[in-house]
Amino acid sequence: MATHVITGAGSGIGAAVARRLHQRGDDLVLLARDAGRAKELADAYPGARTLVGDLAEPGALSEAFSHQSLPERVDSLVHSAGIVELGPVGDLGPQSWRRQLDVNLVAPAELTRLLLPALRAARGHVVFVNSGAGLSAGPEWGAYAASKHGLKALADALRGEEHAGGVRVTSVYPGRTSTAMQAEVHRQEGKEYDPDRWIAPDSVATAALMALDLPRDAEVNDVTVRPGR
Repeated sequence: MATHVITGAGSGIGAAVARRLHQRGDDLVLLARDAGRAKELADAYPGARTLVGDLAEPGALSEAFSHQSLPERVDSLVHSAGIVELGPVGDLGPQSWRRQLDVNLVAPAELTRLLLPALRAARGHVVFVNSGAGLSAGPEWGAYAASKHGLKALADALRGEEHAGGVRVTSVYPGRTSTAMQAEVHRQEGKEYDPDRWIAPDSVATAALMALDLPRDAEVNDVTVRPGR
């Protein structure tokens, strides 16, 4: 039975991926920022294990995990958690840049580093749920897009480094998706939010699972998902 470590499983795309994997009977290890959130995830996915670590403090993940049991084999690590703070470059201060870089880039790099031995043991798969902003940056998206461009670089470098050992790496670039984050984006943009206009999280999850389930003779490096309406 495959073991999957998932961040952001509490909502949106991460929840859609976790739900699909849970329904087919795979083992889940879900990252939670604190003990309260861990209990919520454990209740939502009976039988799942949890790890507690705050992605907003990537430098503390190693210490947090030293008091917990990491899986010995990881068949997939799905990075789905993220934050967004919009604003012109002329207005965003260093704290906003650091918050987004820490959660969206540095934490995935550190979590991957900590789980690489288990990923190598399983010849596993790392999936980065990136963003269309990881391919191009528009006005007021500078800090968020920078973190996601960095995430693409992380994925590309990791793929080259781990390919010979059988670890596969996929980046998924969704367009606007009907999630709590998208509602927050609309709030920051001052726009009315209509979830029916955008991609369903389950559709993005389907793309991620396609990459995970691909036979070992092939690898999906990058997949872009765009609204179909």
